[in-house]
Amino acid sequence: MTLTKGRINRTGRVVFHDASLHVWEESLMDARDAGGWNAAQEWERQFKHDVFKRIVQLLRRLGWTVEPNTYIFTGNNNRFARKGALKADLKLCGRHIEFDMFQNVNAPTRPDHGGRYEFNQEALMPYLMRIEMERTRRRIRDYLCNVFTGYVFEQPKRDKRGPNGVTALEWVQQSYAESSHFKGDLTKYEISGYNNKSGDGGVIEHGSRVWFADYHGRIVTGTAYYNINNMWWVVTGKYDVRNEASFHLFTKCPQNLRVKRNADRRRKKLEKLLSAAVEKMDFERAAVLRDVLFPGNPELFNVWHDDHQMYHCAGFCGYTRDQSKAGKFTANELRGWDAKPNRIVAICAEAKAA
Repeated sequence: MTLTKGRINRTGRVVFHDASLHVWEESLMDARDAGGWNAAQEWERQFKHDVFKRIVQLLRRLGWTVEPNTYIFTGNNNRFARKGALKADLKLCGRHIEFDMFQNVNAPTRPDHGGRYEFNQEALMPYLMRIEMERTRRRIRDYLCNVFTGYVFEQPKRDKRGPNGVTALEWVQQSYAESSHFKGDLTKYEISGYNNKSGDGGVIEHGSRVWFADYHGRIVTGTAYYNINNMWWVVTGKYDVRNEASFHLFTKCPQNLRVKRNADRRRKKLEKLLSAAVEKMDFERAAVLRDVLFPGNPELFNVWHDDHQMYHCAGFCGYTRDQSKAGKFTANELRGWDAKPNRIVAICAEAKAA
């Protein structure tokens, strides 16, 4: 790409979020108002040429491998980047460019899809990976603000939590100040019955004590503060806060606190180990894992999705084209799933026939 010498007259803002960088420009609507659809399309093409392509070029200079995204975001305005175990999606949509970095070296709740959908990415990244993430987005920010005359960096509106930052309660209050939905004042907002219904059938009150299972299945308690829709902030300590769905919360202390509530994670982990054992042709280990997962050797099935042309993964969380890595389900677990676009496939039929 041929770059223009000197600075370029463009106005925009650069914003940091959780392990990501966002570029926003506001002049798309002006172009559309002035020249209609064709003018808007021309503006978007120029935005891609001036900004998006420069980000791609800078990433390559920083040692990243950048290529078309063939996994989820497959359009021409999307790229997949990788530097070691650190990965990123670069997406252009209208007046917005998003550079979202992720990893699955440490992704305790969402290791699927390469760790794309893990919550709190920055905090979970290994130290050196987090340093590389911060270095990359700062270099992009500095480059854009130097090349374009009207680009500015917008400081995060919400302070970081911790001993050198704000407390969890102060952080929640900052989120209310930024929100265009709920400002923390229940006299001006009514929480619907669906959004405050807890997992044990109770009603969650704003500011009440609740219980929930953490990443490891251990019961944790905290104070619930309404966020948006059915999501609640739960303050569990001076600096700790979680964003939990109402159906994950309990209004009464659960029984048997020593019992871990991690059946779903355990199932997914064991199925992943089973698939790995089969792939390595370690059939003795695979047989042991199969007996742990499915005692009594019941008939097992996969679920094929006709629209995606892929199999459902374990727990119906994600998809895969590799049948050996697809989720394995018993007949009881598949009630209600034998309907379009899903199709149930017996995985033991060939073995029995043989």
